[in-house]
Amino acid sequence: MAAVLVCAGCTAPEAAAAPAGSCAIVSNGTPVTKPRGGRDESAPETATGYRTGMAAVPTDHYAVATANPLATRAACEVLRDGGTAADALVTAQAVLGLVEPQSSGIGGGGFLLYYDAAANSVQAFDGRETAPAAATENYLRWVSDADRTAPTPDARASGRSIGVPGIVRMLADVHAQHGRTPWRDLFGPAVRLADDGFQISPRLAAAIADAAPKLRIDAASADYFLEPDGSPKSGRLSNAAYAKTLGALATDPAALYTGPIAGDIVAAAADTAGGRTPSLMTTADLAGYRTRIREPLCTPYRGKQICGMPPPSSGGIAVAETLGVLSHFDMAAHRPTDVDADGGRLTVQGVHLIAEAERLAYADRDRYVADTDFVPLPGGSPNALLAADYLAGRAALVSPDRTMGTAKPGEFGPPAALAPPVPEHGTSHISVVDAQGNAASLTTTIESAFGSFHMVDGFLLNNQLTDFSAEPTAPDGAPVANRVAPGKRPRSTMAPTLVFDTDAGGARGPLYAVAGSPGGSTIIQFVVKTLVGMLDWGLDPQQAVSMVDFGAANSPTTNVGGEHPVVDISDDGRHDPLVTGLRDLGHEVDIADQSSGLSAIVRSGPGWVGGADPRREGAVMGDGG
Repeated sequence: MAAVLVCAGCTAPEAAAAPAGSCAIVSNGTPVTKPRGGRDESAPETATGYRTGMAAVPTDHYAVATANPLATRAACEVLRDGGTAADALVTAQAVLGLVEPQSSGIGGGGFLLYYDAAANSVQAFDGRETAPAAATENYLRWVSDADRTAPTPDARASGRSIGVPGIVRMLADVHAQHGRTPWRDLFGPAVRLADDGFQISPRLAAAIADAAPKLRIDAASADYFLEPDGSPKSGRLSNAAYAKTLGALATDPAALYTGPIAGDIVAAAADTAGGRTPSLMTTADLAGYRTRIREPLCTPYRGKQICGMPPPSSGGIAVAETLGVLSHFDMAAHRPTDVDADGGRLTVQGVHLIAEAERLAYADRDRYVADTDFVPLPGGSPNALLAADYLAGRAALVSPDRTMGTAKPGEFGPPAALAPPVPEHGTSHISVVDAQGNAASLTTTIESAFGSFHMVDGFLLNNQLTDFSAEPTAPDGAPVANRVAPGKRPRSTMAPTLVFDTDAGGARGPLYAVAGSPGGSTIIQFVVKTLVGMLDWGLDPQQAVSMVDFGAANSPTTNVGGEHPVVDISDDGRHDPLVTGLRDLGHEVDIADQSSGLSAIVRSGPGWVGGADPRREGAVMGDGG
C-alpha cells in the first residue's frame, strides 16, 4: 500500500504540487503575529510569528523534522526509499544550506547524537569549527601584537570570526559508519533546487532585510541576496555556484578541505574588501580538520535516560544539571492549566522552579565549561557537576518564594576563572528516526544570521569564533576557560538530545524521543521546557514545543516569550497573570519574542508522533497508514 505522508505547518509554494503517496506538505496551524518594536541585531534570529492550533503528526515507521518544509520533504523521501537517519541528515543539511542559509550550511559546524538501534549504542559526533593554527588568545581583540586596533568592521564581520568548517567532514564520517544510500545520491534534491530555484520564504526574506547593510560589504553576498540597488531580493532564488559545489562534494566530501574549494575558502576569509580585517586561516587548517567522536552525556530523569552532548558544548551538561535539580521537586504538581494544542497556560511556580534550576546550571556552565581538549572540567569529567549529592545541594538553594536573581557557581577546589557568556545566535535543528529504529539529533549552525557575511562558491562562512571569549583573562588575571587558542573549539550551547526508556536497574531501554532546538544561549531553556513538558506534564510533542518559551540564564532576568498567544504583552505584561506572578517573586521578566526552532519526535505505540515549532517554518513528515 502506498504511504501517505504528512507535514506540520508548511506554507512553501512548491508544497501544493506534492502528489499523494509522496512526502506531501500540508497546512497545519494558523499563523498569527503580534505587533512588536524594533529588534536588536545582536539577538538570535527573530521569530517569524506563531502558528496556533498545530497538531502533532503521527507516523508509522519513520519521521523527520527540520526547520524548512523543503528540507523535511527531501529528507523524508530518503527515508521512504530505505535510507538511514545518517543518510537523511546529509540531504537535509544540503537543502537547508540553500533554503535557510542564514541559519546553517556547509560553511559551518554542528553537534550530533546518533543512535544505532542494532548495536543499542549512542555516539556523540563533534563537528564544531576550530580556530586556525595562527590564532592567538588575542585573535578577536586586535589585528596583531604590533597593531593593537580592533578587527574591522567588527570581530563578527571580519575574517577573524571564521572558524574551520566542520559539518561536511562530520556528516561524511557519520555516513561512512551508518549510511546506506550512496553518498553521491544524497545531494540530488539540493542540486535540483539550486539549479531550478526556490521561493524565498517569509523567514529568509525577513532575515535578508535585517542583514542587508552587512551583506552589502561582501560582493558575493550582495550579488546573491540583494538587488543591484541594494534592496533585498524576493520571489525565486537560484544558486548555480552552490549546485556546482555540491556536485564536487557528492564526488568527494574532502573537496571542501583540499583543492580549489579549500583555496576559495581561504581567499574569501582573507578578503579585505570594505576594510575588513582578514582571517589567518590556511589551507593546512582545512586539510587538518578532524571530527571528534566523544562519549555522550547520559543521565537519569523521571525513569528515562537523557542523553546529551558533552563539551565543547555546554548544552548537555546544563540540561542535565537543570533536570537533576528539578528531580528534587514535584514538577507534575505544576502542570499548565487549560491545556490545548498550544500548550496551555503555564503556572507561576512551574516557571519559577525551572528558571531557578537553570540559573544554577548556567552559573556552573559559565565558570567551568569549555573545550575539554584544552580546559578540563572539575574532576576531569562531567561527574562532579552531575553527582547526586552535588545536585541535592544545588536544589536546596532554590526557594519556592523568591528568586535568587544571580546564582553563584559551585566551588571545586581552587576557584576557576569565569568563562563569561558570549552572544550566541541562531542555528537550525534536525530530528530523525528511520524505519530501522536508528535516530539522529543534529544541531547545526553558522552562528549568527548569515554567519560572517562572507560568501564563497555559493555558501556562507561561519562566524563561530565569536563564541570564544574575546578577553583571554579575567579581571583578576586568571585565564578564561573559553579563550581563543590554536585548534581549539569554541564553547557552544547546542543541546541535541535523545531520550530512552530504562529498565528497573536503570539500564538503557528502547528509544523514547528525539529533540533539540536552535536559539543561541537560550537553547538550554528551550530543550528543558520541552523535556519537562513531555516527561512531567504529559504533553504530546507538539504541545510541548508549542507552549510558551521561558527560562533564565544566570541573571535576574527571566524570559517569557511574548510571541505566544496566551501571553498578554500589553502595558509591559502588567495584566498577564504569569508575568505579574513571577515579578511578585522578584523576577525581572522579559517578554520579548523568543526564537526557538524546536522539534520533537516521540514513540507512540508501534510508530512515532512529532511536533515542529510554530515560531519558525518547521515541518514534520513520515509515513502514515
